[in-house]
Amino acid sequence: MKTPEVISKSSKRIWQKWSIAFKIMPMVLFVALLKFIAHKMGFEIMELNALFTSLVAGTIFLIGFLISGVLSDYKESEKIPSELSASIKTLFDDTYTIYKTKDSKTALEFIEFQKSFIISLNDWFYKREKTQSILKKISMMNDFFVDFDKEGVQANYIIKLKNEQNSLRKMILRIDTIRDTNFVGSAYAILEAMGFLVAFGLIIIRIEPFYASLFFTLLVTFLIFYMFLLIKDLDNPFDYSLHGESGTEISLKPIHDLENALKDFMEK
Repeated sequence: MKTPEVISKSSKRIWQKWSIAFKIMPMVLFVALLKFIAHKMGFEIMELNALFTSLVAGTIFLIGFLISGVLSDYKESEKIPSELSASIKTLFDDTYTIYKTKDSKTALEFIEFQKSFIISLNDWFYKREKTQSILKKISMMNDFFVDFDKEGVQANYIIKLKNEQNSLRKMILRIDTIRDTNFVGSAYAILEAMGFLVAFGLIIIRIEPFYASLFFTLLVTFLIFYMFLLIKDLDNPFDYSLHGESGTEISLKPIHDLENALKDFMEK
């Protein structure tokens, strides 16, 4: 017998898989209603022709162009949470080494700072903290590096810590750019216009029998709307503030796992 937790996870996976399809169903049903009205009222005034099929082909081509553009950013973005986690873990490992070898009070304070930084990082992903605030906290690491130098910590350790600090800053700025910059806005506009024209054309085109016409109208409309929303969703893979880590948003599991690992480590 399945436990409530297993059922909840299964339901969540189903929702993540079909969330876009559920979102566009009202629009598809609205197009179906318009098609019925056009058929009953005699508004199917066009015949299927080569010009219209060319419009559909052009729309599909534009969808392919857009999705190839956003996928490159998406594939790059998939790596960032793991790289962020690796940088923070490296900071922690080097700081812990300093603490064990030097019995450094500064190292212990820096470890506590890193634990609070991960919490702030999660808040930033959900837009509960501003980018300038998280960048300021990265710069605050400099105070610890200065104290390490005063305590006589070897320069190569401080250089490694500075390199990880620089990597963190670069990744934060990269994520901020990705989530605040849309892929070619004019391309979205023309795709919206072509999608509307295709849907309108399918509504007023006469194809016999009627139910075959209705089927192809709904099929083409569903595919175009689905791909448009998919592209919009892929364009911002770090949009956690509205729906959390669902749909096409990139998983923050490496960050969560590191946060739990550091918490468990310090409690030992």
